[in-house]
Amino acid sequence: MESPDIPVLQQPLVGFSTEAAPDLSDRRVQERLSRAAIPAFFKLIGAWQVRDEAARQLLGGVSNGVYYQLKRDRKKTLDQDKLTRISLLLGIFKALNILYSRKLADAWINLANSNPMFEGEAPLSYVIRGGVPALVRVRQLLDARRGGR
Repeated sequence: MESPDIPVLQQPLVGFSTEAAPDLSDRRVQERLSRAAIPAFFKLIGAWQVRDEAARQLLGGVSNGVYYQLKRDRKKTLDQDKLTRISLLLGIFKALNILYSRKLADAWINLANSNPMFEGEAPLSYVIRGGVPALVRVRQLLDARRGGR
């Protein structure tokens, strides 16, 4: 029962979900999400024309063996860190495709960027050096540019 003194949000805030976040520490959740995350990651890497070495770094510096196993057998289960990294990359990919034409959206990650955050380098270099915090910052930057939707 609602109290008349407490305001109730009738419509959800844009860009905010009231649903509970998935428990990425749960092995079953990791298995379920990995089935979609792995192919999505390799499709994104292909669209962005990211070399294997850089792609390995985007996944947290995985070894050649692990990387090529994922590439060959996409039924592996990713851990919480890799799922988080892929989620951030997919959010960046989505934001770029909202903001720019497909051609520029796919090239953006590899282009020198004058934003002070990137210090004249390509965003790809920035996120490889900075890891998850850098991925979050780039995601926030692009979400802000597109109006937070």
